[in-house]
Parts: sequence; structure tokens; C-alpha cells
Amino acid sequence: MESISAILSGFLSKISLPSIGVIDVIEIFLISFFVYQFMVWIKFTRAYTLLKGILVVLAFIFLAYIFKMNTILWIISKLSNVLIIGVMVIFQPELRKMLEQLGQKKIMATLIPFDTGKEVKERFTDKTINELVKACFDMGEVKTGALIVIEQENRLSEYERTGINIDAVLTSQLLINIFEHNTPLHDGAVIVRGNRVAAATCYLPLSDNMELSKQLGTRHRAGVGISEVSDSLTIIVSEETGKVSIAQGGKLTRCVNSAALRSALVKAQNKTVIDNGKLRHLLKGRVKHEEKTTK
Repeated sequence: MESISAILSGFLSKISLPSIGVIDVIEIFLISFFVYQFMVWIKFTRAYTLLKGILVVLAFIFLAYIFKMNTILWIISKLSNVLIIGVMVIFQPELRKMLEQLGQKKIMATLIPFDTGKEVKERFTDKTINELVKACFDMGEVKTGALIVIEQENRLSEYERTGINIDAVLTSQLLINIFEHNTPLHDGAVIVRGNRVAAATCYLPLSDNMELSKQLGTRHRAGVGISEVSDSLTIIVSEETGKVSIAQGGKLTRCVNSAALRSALVKAQNKTVIDNGKLRHLLKGRVKHEEKTTK
């Protein structure tokens, strides 16, 4: 036992830990922050798929290094500069978008939210809710069928790829034009992401729920189907009756009025107000209290 403790103490005595200063801690924090922001950004872009392909290539290079495939390693070393430039060219649209988003953000306000006051976090704005309600009931009056899927936490990229990319600001006029009879985009579903129409003419999975009324058509079954496999809120406007229905969590609520639809959209909006000025008010109150006590 003593020999083991002596070996451990001798081994630990040889380990020299580097001294960590304030600058080192700041560097670790900044690197962690930027790596996290980069991973969050890349997760929701096409670069995520390209990144997985690059990881496969790196795994192949690692195997070549382990098994000492010198010819392959020599070729890779000679092409390394070209490969780096190629990666920059491939990721050029994503990198440009990232830099644009970085320029739009208030970095200091993100890092030090001391004087920012109240911050509102929401999936979409009140204006988008008003546009959705208006469009649905305007289409209902003229019996124009519509199927609108509102994305929440679960990404609907799989179903978005089955349609035509739109990426336009959501307005009631845009939705009415999309679902107008005999137009190229009227058939299928519209996917809404945030305040924008992401795609149209999307194909959705049909529900196998036998409890649904036999009078319901494909549009309603598709609306329930997508709500069964995701947390989305789906709005269905019947082409036969003009009635508005909503589907969420695999359940269909038929013939809702504008107030009920607005209530469901407000719930899906998930608006929260974060008061970043609490610390500032707390310090101000403390200063005032100290001034009173000194008088």
C-alpha cells in the first residue's frame, strides 16, 4: 500500500499545472461562447449536412494515418491548401450569411445585458397573428381551401424540402394569393417559420386515426397527420364549407371562430418578456437607500 502511495505521489509531483490568470479565464469564456454560437448557427443551415460530409473525410484521413497509408497521406498533404480553399468556396453563402447576422447583432448587449431593459422573446410577432387570422377567415368567406403549418420547436425541414421554397414575409395577401384556385402554389401545405412563409406546396403525412370523421378530406387528414409527428400548429380552411379548423397534438378542433384561432396562435407564439434591467434597478435602489441612510 505504501509503495502504491509513493508511486502516486511521485507521479503527481512530476505533473506541473500551468498557472491560470484572469486573461486565460476570459479567453476560455470567449472561445466557448463563439464555438457555441457557431454550433447553434450551423445546426439550422445547409452547412450542417456539408459539415457531416467533412467529418467523414476527416475520419478517413485519421484511419489512413493509423494504418500508415503513406501515399494517401502524401496526396492529402499536397492538396491541403486546395482543400481549405474549396471548403471556403463551398461554405461561401453560409459564411456570408453568418457575417451579416453577426453585424446585425448587438454583441455587447448579448454579453453584458446590463442596460438593455426588457427583452421580448417570441416565435412570431402580433402582426403575424393578425395576418394569419385575417387570411384564414377571408379565405373562408369565399370557400378557398388552405392548409397552413406553423412550425414551433420541431424543425419541419424534411417536409419543407417536398415543396417550393418561398422565404417571404408573411402577409394575408401572400397567403390568399398562394391558395387561390388554379394557381401553381395552391395545392399542398404552406410551412410558416417565425414571421416568414418558408415553403408552399409541401406534402404532409396523412393521419391513420380511425376516429376522424369520414366526411373529412385529405386536407384535414394531412393537418392532423403533421400534428401527430411534430409539435406544430396547423390551420385548415375547408374548401367545401369555408370553416376554419386547427390541429395540434394529433387532435382536430373544428369550426373555430377568430377569437379561438387567435388564442391558439398566441399560445403558440410563446411570448416571454425578460427584464434585463433588474440588476440595474436593484443597484439603483441600493444607491438610493445608502443616500437616505447617510442623510
